[in-house]
Amino acid sequence: MFQFEHREEKPISTRHFVLRMLRSAAIAGLIIFSALAVGIAGYHWLGGLGWTDSFLNASMILGGMGPVDPMPTTTAKIFAGCYALFSGLVFIALAGFLVAPVAHRVLHRFHYADDQDS
Repeated sequence: MFQFEHREEKPISTRHFVLRMLRSAAIAGLIIFSALAVGIAGYHWLGGLGWTDSFLNASMILGGMGPVDPMPTTTAKIFAGCYALFSGLVFIALAGFLVAPVAHRVLHRFHYADDQDS
């Protein structure tokens, strides 16, 4: 999906880099929205919470703050645990996904400048 320029190619323009970052941010937003929707649905149907409380619990877990309401059943507790693990993995993956273009650009400029000096 994302194809970064090769080490020997000239770095992309600032405009293209901003577009690359906007595309990454849009994809990250869709992933966050999807993960939040899964959490809201699970807390509502498995945890027996209302929609607002389900949103609150899913948002708090996805944001790394922890649960708000205790889960009444074993099924709901298992869902909450799995969702917490899933949320942690989503956070780590999205952090890497958003940092990758910036790190690539910095390293690419560094290496491209070295290659041109030689």
